[in-house]
Amino acid sequence: MRSRLTLTALLAVLAVLLTACSTSGTDSGASGGSDLAAVKEAGVLKVGTEGTYAPFSFHDPTTNELVGYDVEVIKAVADELGVTVEYVETPWDAIFAGLTSGRYDVVANQVTRTTEREGLYGLSRTYTYSEGVIATRADEASITDLAGLKGRKAAQSLTSNWAQVAKDAGANVESVEGFTQAITLLKQERVDATVNDSLAVLDYQKSTGDTDVKIAATTGDVSEQVVATRKDSDLVPAIDEALADLAADGTLKAISEKYFGSDVSVQP
Repeated sequence: MRSRLTLTALLAVLAVLLTACSTSGTDSGASGGSDLAAVKEAGVLKVGTEGTYAPFSFHDPTTNELVGYDVEVIKAVADELGVTVEYVETPWDAIFAGLTSGRYDVVANQVTRTTEREGLYGLSRTYTYSEGVIATRADEASITDLAGLKGRKAAQSLTSNWAQVAKDAGANVESVEGFTQAITLLKQERVDATVNDSLAVLDYQKSTGDTDVKIAATTGDVSEQVVATRKDSDLVPAIDEALADLAADGTLKAISEKYFGSDVSVQP
């Protein structure tokens, strides 16, 4: 999930804040007005998203249409608010700077809730939950928890936090370039497991229909993904209400099951 604030992003945000200190605010939040009123008046909710992050925000290879789980969730939120959506595709490293500077009203791009972000931005209620899981071959019966990884081979990207989780559990880590290679080694029986985010595994299972790989256990690590706004924006309570309604009427569940075959909008 998108849980790191990179140095580039932090410097970009700092530059925007310094500029804001020396000039009057140009967006509704900075000028002390209502972001919600501005969105309603314009009839448009501007949304910052990557457009290159499948299955959350990406272009359909056939139609080139922007699609994905986050794209559909924020579209449903906008419908609840009675406005249309304008997507502003932005690289991840610049996405929060664009939010702060007023290029768009919200970010919908699997933003993970963190203490640091809670101090910098407005964060909505959670609309996606993900957890660490251990994926094995379907016929593997001996790995049922983290302890089961001790002395076993786990395929992991060394730049991922999941590699450290596997090491801490006593696994012998086999370095791979990413999740796809990890699954390949697993199916070839060259490793016994791979530790990763539940959404990655669920997306793989849903998109490929592969029944030879299963989620054998969870690691206990749970993260929450939210919609981000500018700090103290009155869009937050409006988005919260919309998300609550979408949860109550089954819309979030339907979108979740479309992309993951499971309801990832509820806490595991």
